[in-house]
Amino acid sequence: MSDAANAKIVVDPITRIEGHLRIEAETDANGSIVSAMSSGTMVRGIELILRGRDPRDAWAFAQRICGVCTLVHGIASVRAVESALNYPIPANAQLIRNLMIAAQFVHDHVMHFYHLHALDWVDVVSALKADPAAASKLAQSISTYPKSSPGYFSDTQTKLRNFVDSGQLGIFANGFWGNPGYKLPPEANLMAVAHYLEALEWQREVVQIHTILGGKNPHPNFLVGGAPSPISIDTPGAGGTAATALDLAGLERIASVIERMRAFVDQVYLPDTLAIASFYKDWFQRGEGIGNFLTYGDFPEKGMNDPASWLIPSGAILGRDLTQIHPIDLADPREVQEFVAHSWYDYAGGKTEGLHPYEGETRLHYSGPKPPYEHLDVAESYSWLKSPRWKGKAMEVGPLARVLMLYARGHEPTKALADRALKQLDLPLAAMFSTMGRTAARTLESKIIADQMSVWHGHLTANIKRGDLSVHNPAMWDPSTWPAKARGVGFTEAPRGALAHWIVIQDGKIDNYQAVVPSTWNAGPRDPAGQPGPYEAALMDRHTVYDPAQPLEIQRTVHSFDPCIACAVHVVGADERLSFGIRRSARS
Repeated sequence: MSDAANAKIVVDPITRIEGHLRIEAETDANGSIVSAMSSGTMVRGIELILRGRDPRDAWAFAQRICGVCTLVHGIASVRAVESALNYPIPANAQLIRNLMIAAQFVHDHVMHFYHLHALDWVDVVSALKADPAAASKLAQSISTYPKSSPGYFSDTQTKLRNFVDSGQLGIFANGFWGNPGYKLPPEANLMAVAHYLEALEWQREVVQIHTILGGKNPHPNFLVGGAPSPISIDTPGAGGTAATALDLAGLERIASVIERMRAFVDQVYLPDTLAIASFYKDWFQRGEGIGNFLTYGDFPEKGMNDPASWLIPSGAILGRDLTQIHPIDLADPREVQEFVAHSWYDYAGGKTEGLHPYEGETRLHYSGPKPPYEHLDVAESYSWLKSPRWKGKAMEVGPLARVLMLYARGHEPTKALADRALKQLDLPLAAMFSTMGRTAARTLESKIIADQMSVWHGHLTANIKRGDLSVHNPAMWDPSTWPAKARGVGFTEAPRGALAHWIVIQDGKIDNYQAVVPSTWNAGPRDPAGQPGPYEAALMDRHTVYDPAQPLEIQRTVHSFDPCIACAVHVVGADERLSFGIRRSARS
């Protein structure tokens, strides 16, 4: 029997995420989780800020929903306006957007794995016991990465020892080091720590793609109707806008960064994931929960109105059945709906039915206990997240949903990569429906997208060399041509999953604006029918907590979704007069 038998476990806040998330779990006599609740503990409200504004300015506000996702809300916002007004964008602008979104994907996934999630599997302090020569041998057995000498790992170990001896562990403080749930040998831990530090250096290169194409990072610039930076074939700085335009030198720089991104994914990220997963194969058997998966689709070659050209297809998978892909329609009021039965919101007139985002409301209604509180009132409202449903069903979104969708659609690179990884681990395809499967899917997706970036870059370069310099549809900037009322939905596949913004435009101004984000889909509370959200269901799927003071098992599964609760709950103005504290019941 575990120490967590018949216990109520509170983890507040879940750390190594963006935003504030509280998890409560109840265990049975064996320490198995039988009930789990997910609560976003910050307030949502950014949609209210957008009402009455020019829709062409919406992206600059909406993009600030999150400081980690950096650009995806900007993409969804400009696409929403373009959808409402039915304006296509030039091919070059689409390729530029694809490259920017793809750079976000690979950067975000690598950062998540090493800096937010790897510490759930890697015992950092154990690396001090490693033999650097043995670590070198291990690293060279799984990869051709050049930084794998005994001296390299010895230097890493010295850096780590200096941290420990100084007593200033910083990012490595408050870990569950020594927990029996850690299974990696010291040499594998040392290798992972070394690559943790390498990823910090690597990510500084990757963000250059955003600065070249969007002017800055985070929160690069966007433009409704196209891309923000003109294209120049002149010598950089030769006059006009050439100094700030995308030129051939910039394209060459982007190509160089892409190659470094691909090399790190191929030689470090992918081998590390498979190596770590091989020691935690039991985690391929727990943590799925819902079994329903949703993708909106993204990375169009020929525009958002040509789904056949999208790299990531759209659709829904129900009950793990990969033989049938259900079509989706984000404009259909019967499909995507948000419920607030267990949220700290209400709908006008006391409505209890779900609302489609075109009719969506953001009305704060908090009547529960003020934090710090002992436990959530799960019979009533317990989260600042809403509960999105697709045709009444809870759906998981994110890398696992996308990889399964690509696999089900017969995308050959995905099938070959997934089958090879599963064969190496001696696991069936069904193993992907799990906590570790979710983590592995994020890695596989990174390689698929990083490889495709070279293709998009080649197409953009070829267009420019042919003399096609168009990046913007100027028709967007004549409001006199707009209809009196219009509405549209802009969607993208953010690193964490399906993201969409719905906009209603009335007389040239925003009349309603609603964002349904990945972590709302995944982290939302129960709906009126009592259906748990994906976080909650995954935690109730074959989880046993051995030490309630070190809820490592809860962390592993929640982190496998890569929570971004700031996206899901947004912000509230000071005039709302809501003040909350945070209580830590268990180190996280």
